[in-house]
Amino acid sequence: MTAEQDPVKLMKQLVGFAAADRVQSGTIVGLGTGSTTAYTIQALGDRLKSGQLKDIKGVPTSFQSEVLAKQYGVPLTTLDEIDRIDIAIDGADEVDPQLNLIKGGGAAHTREKVVDYLAAQFIVVVDSSKVVDKLGSTFKVPVEVLPMAITPVTRAIELLGGKPELRMGVKKAGPVITDQGNMVLDVKFDNLDNPGGIGKNFK
Repeated sequence: MTAEQDPVKLMKQLVGFAAADRVQSGTIVGLGTGSTTAYTIQALGDRLKSGQLKDIKGVPTSFQSEVLAKQYGVPLTTLDEIDRIDIAIDGADEVDPQLNLIKGGGAAHTREKVVDYLAAQFIVVVDSSKVVDKLGSTFKVPVEVLPMAITPVTRAIELLGGKPELRMGVKKAGPVITDQGNMVLDVKFDNLDNPGGIGKNFK
């Protein structure tokens, strides 16, 4: 099977391209991180080159989305230079029927949350493999943590019933370090029926 015949890759492309079609000229766009939003950034670049889209600026949520935007010719800006974000397009690792999300598989979720929160419209792009009946079915909950706070945060998560594990690098010795210089705890919860409540109880 070639890459072009891979149904998951094809679905990511279709979803990513469809999200790019929602972007209008003259807007500020939050550029998410991950394999599906990479196709969105590519499509935005193609629309700019063809003249279908004009005068947009992107706010990247990671080094990955920044590099891709430059590669595909999407102009970039920063939160210091703008007073709004019209639309943000980002992925997720799991989505439940109530549209609750688990994000952070790419270790970019702190910047993603800031950009997505500021956007007037937030579009989540996922393929069907990310849709689950219950959060935590296939993916642990990533928590980005300041390195100096790893021990107290670990204790606080355990008090909430979570089982945290420090994410370690692949092809790299030591832990994963985010674009913000932080570490990531991947947390297994036996019960995520009330994901919003867990967040509110975290102190």
